[in-house]
Amino acid sequence: MDEPVPVTRPVDHGTAKLMPDVDRARAWLLTVDGAPQSYVDLDDPTDLEFEYTRRLAHVIDCHAPAGEPLDVLHLGGGALTLPRYVAATRPGSRQQVVEADRGLLALVTEVLPLPEGSATELHTADAREWIERAPADCADIVVADVFSGSRIPAQLTSVEYARAADRVLRPGGVHAANLADGAPFGFLRSQLATFGAVFPQLALIAEPAVLRGRRFGNVVLLASHTPVDLAALSRLAAADPFPARVEDGPAIARLAGGASPVVDLDARASPEPPAGSFGIG
Repeated sequence: MDEPVPVTRPVDHGTAKLMPDVDRARAWLLTVDGAPQSYVDLDDPTDLEFEYTRRLAHVIDCHAPAGEPLDVLHLGGGALTLPRYVAATRPGSRQQVVEADRGLLALVTEVLPLPEGSATELHTADAREWIERAPADCADIVVADVFSGSRIPAQLTSVEYARAADRVLRPGGVHAANLADGAPFGFLRSQLATFGAVFPQLALIAEPAVLRGRRFGNVVLLASHTPVDLAALSRLAAADPFPARVEDGPAIARLAGGASPVVDLDARASPEPPAGSFGIG
C-alpha cells in the first residue's frame, strides 16, 4: 500500500494542507496558512488531539445520556472532526455543518470523506446568514468554531448573532463557542456580556494558565437557558492530558468586569494571536 503523502491546495481563504501522521496509518492534520485547524483519525474518530475540540466534545457528552442521538449544528467545518465524533458516539444523530470555504470543504470531503450513514449534511454558506435562515428550534446544540484565518469574524460576536443562535436552539439547548483571547481579555469580556444579554446561564472551559492571563489560548464559552451539568463537565475537563477548569456564576461576573454587550454596528473580529500562538508565526 502506498504511503499517504501531504496534500496542499489553495482554498477560498488561504492555502490548506493535509499532512499524514507518521505514527498512524489514516490520521491527518489540517492546517490553513500554517495554522493548525483540525486533526482526524479516520480509524478512530473518537481520538481528539486538539484540547479545544476535546472540550467541545465534553459539552456534547454531558448534554444527554451516552449514545442518545442529538441534532447538532456545527458552524465551521474544518476537517469535520466533531461531526465524525458525534456520528461515532451517538449513532442516529442528525447534523448540519456550515462552512464558508467551498474549496476547503471540497478538499476535506475528497481526501477524508465522511463514513456512510453519518447523517451529516454539509452546507457551503456564511454561518451568520445560514443561522438566520435556519428553522426555529432545530438544534439541541450549536457548536460555533468559525475562524477567518486566526480570528473569529465580527458577525459572530454580536447580540444579534446570539439571538439568532438562541432562536434555532430547542428548549434546554446549548450554544458552545470556541473563542481565543489573552490578557487583559477585552474580547472575552465582551463576549460574556454579549451572550449574557441573551442567555441567563454562562460557563467557561479553559486551562488555568489562560484564565490567569499567562498566555493567549482557547476558551470554550457555553450559553444556555437551563443549567449545564457542570459537575460532569468539570470531571471530564480535569481528566484531560492538559487539564482545564470550568467556571460559572460569580467567576463569570468577575471576569466580565462590567463589559457591555456588543451590537452588529460595533462588532469587531477577535484579536490577532501573538506570534507563536497555535503554531502561527
